[in-house]
Amino acid sequence: MTDHKYNIERDIDRIIYTEGEIQRRVKELGVEVDEYLERNVSKEEIWSRPPIAVCILRGASVFMADLTRYMEVPIEYDFMSVSTYGDATEPGEVRVLKDLDRSITNRIVIVVEDIVDTGETLHHLLRAFHARSPKAIKVSSLLDKSSRRKKDVDIDFKGFDLEEDLFLVGYGMDYAGKYRNLPFIGTLKEELIDE
Repeated sequence: MTDHKYNIERDIDRIIYTEGEIQRRVKELGVEVDEYLERNVSKEEIWSRPPIAVCILRGASVFMADLTRYMEVPIEYDFMSVSTYGDATEPGEVRVLKDLDRSITNRIVIVVEDIVDTGETLHHLLRAFHARSPKAIKVSSLLDKSSRRKKDVDIDFKGFDLEEDLFLVGYGMDYAGKYRNLPFIGTLKEELIDE
């Protein structure tokens, strides 16, 4: 940690996944996605109708950038932003703030998420995507908090199983808009989190 007056790392209570651990696992995931695509997309199709990686903004942006850089199969990017409305502890209605720019009809879609916990938002998105007649939909999530799962959703390319029910920041995940730029994933000091 540097001795900079804006050092946000001093707000971290505990590092859960180091930068090295994250990069090693994301590189492995890139290989896994490549292998799946090489088995399921012809060489002609890969150039005429490449798979589309759909980043769920904003938390997954860092993960998607690293994941796709580790891949060798050509892939297009698209982005979706959603918001859930409910009380503080329970997700409610899912509202699309930014929809896809590309058609996913007859395309392989890789949905890229930072973390899947209850599965409510992902379940809603997958239903909406399936209605657009893609060739296939696969999900890659850096973290799987399955202990909180309420909707049955499959994660095809999973980074880490998160056993503890923690609120995490770093590597794209934020608290009040901050900490996304940390290269590791950790927990904030308790006194920094509003109840």
